[in-house]
Amino acid sequence: MTLSVRSPLPVRQQAEYASISPEHVRISTAAAIELGLVPGRIQGGCGCGCINLLQTYATSCLANCGYCGLARERPGLAEDKSFIRVDWPVFPTNAVADRIAERDAQREVGRVCVAQVHDRRAYDDLIDMVGRVHARAPKVPISALVSASLLDDARLEAIRTSGVDIVGIGLDAASPAVFDRTRGRSARSPHDWDHHWEVTRSARRIFGPMRVNCHVVVGLGESDRDLVDLFHRMKAEQIACYLFSFNPEPGTAMADAPRAPLERLRRVQLIKYLIEQHELAPSATTFDDTGALALLDAPDELVRSTARVGLPFMTNGCPDRHGVMSCNRPYGSYRPGEPFRDYPFLPEGDELHTIWTQMRLEDVWHDRA
Repeated sequence: MTLSVRSPLPVRQQAEYASISPEHVRISTAAAIELGLVPGRIQGGCGCGCINLLQTYATSCLANCGYCGLARERPGLAEDKSFIRVDWPVFPTNAVADRIAERDAQREVGRVCVAQVHDRRAYDDLIDMVGRVHARAPKVPISALVSASLLDDARLEAIRTSGVDIVGIGLDAASPAVFDRTRGRSARSPHDWDHHWEVTRSARRIFGPMRVNCHVVVGLGESDRDLVDLFHRMKAEQIACYLFSFNPEPGTAMADAPRAPLERLRRVQLIKYLIEQHELAPSATTFDDTGALALLDAPDELVRSTARVGLPFMTNGCPDRHGVMSCNRPYGSYRPGEPFRDYPFLPEGDELHTIWTQMRLEDVWHDRA
């Protein structure tokens, strides 16, 4: 008599439990197009300068950030969950690492970024996955986008030794209150604002000035004052700040939250660039009782020439081996066909005119000579 044992899990879920890191990895759609793993073309023909990889587990992520497509309480299987509203197909890690090496031999790969999720396995698997890419493509610079809640000084040192030259930290929220509400205790999530800053400062000490960056999302409920104060703080501590624009994910706690108006995002992008590149003083910005920008007091030529450069409105990201921004994250803050929130290429001509119109600076700008 033959006994058949029937799995209690559906076939798709069995496959999901088998296809986990470190043996498997998720890759952003744009990066998969860049490596020829999936068909497609990126709007504007700019390509994808950084190969963004993401750990994958059957539990997705054990954190519960209210805006994140990987949140623990978001319904659905992990393999069906999007991240920053982009599909991340799953491939064998070794196959992806081989393809990175092949592409770098043909045409230089700007950078690879391996992103952690919040899981007890994520630290060991990060070291493993970085090692696989570094062994096959030793000239390609590697970033690690880490979950600060999993890390301490010893682990940061080990990440650096593994081949990582830049660490990114998902601070995301611009103030302690917004952090707690969207990704801390109030969100039933394990993250802590103070610990994130402890890890950020440790990483700054271990990796060096401007080799650590914090991701910050515009539109989580912060004020303009929160953002500008944070820009000045990061500038003073030589920590890079990479902006994202909130884009609600279906099924998340913030699925129905509004996006930041485009005019607000453009002003924030401009002011951030003026602080970082032109030493804009804290006194140059004034805010109303709600913390919204009321006045930008800056010279006419400085503001106009900065806007004409186009750089303030590009995606913020890690550089390639030559120091040129590589991580352009196409569709990271918007969907195909929507207005660009951050440009994956340098805007020029009519695009700059559109940006200037979108900012509506006449409402808040004192254009002194």
